[in-house]
Amino acid sequence: MSKKDDIEKKTYDLLLPILDELGMTAVDAEFVKEGGEYYLRCYIDKEGGVMIDDCEAVSRRLDPLLDEGDFIDEAYTLEVSSPGLGRVLKRPHDFEFAAGKEVELKTYKAVEGKKEFRGILKAWDSRSVVIETDDGEKTFSRKELSLVRLAFDI
Repeated sequence: MSKKDDIEKKTYDLLLPILDELGMTAVDAEFVKEGGEYYLRCYIDKEGGVMIDDCEAVSRRLDPLLDEGDFIDEAYTLEVSSPGLGRVLKRPHDFEFAAGKEVELKTYKAVEGKKEFRGILKAWDSRSVVIETDDGEKTFSRKELSLVRLAFDI
């Protein structure tokens, strides 16, 4: 497991009991470097949507646990937010949440001359994702997918 993956997993594990107590769910935790700065981003969700007060409550509880665990060597900024409209689907519960909803898939390489697909999420497992498109049902190997997220229109 890479250092980044380890930080994300430990952070996610710290989030779970906090969110359970607050009636929320963990969507993701990511540790990224952007413009020379490190960010630890935690995405949370709850029925009815996430408000700024929810983010603040989670941040106030998570921050001392991160300091106590002391598993991140780099200076970083902690951000807690909702997953947003284009929620990325990574974990099994993300796919369960999105079942029957419109999703957007991006592939690493062109499939049938395209790298982007849209359709209703019909099925998924650790090896594949199935969507219903205007052209019929399409099955994609998880290995060929660079991104799976909820579709949204601006």
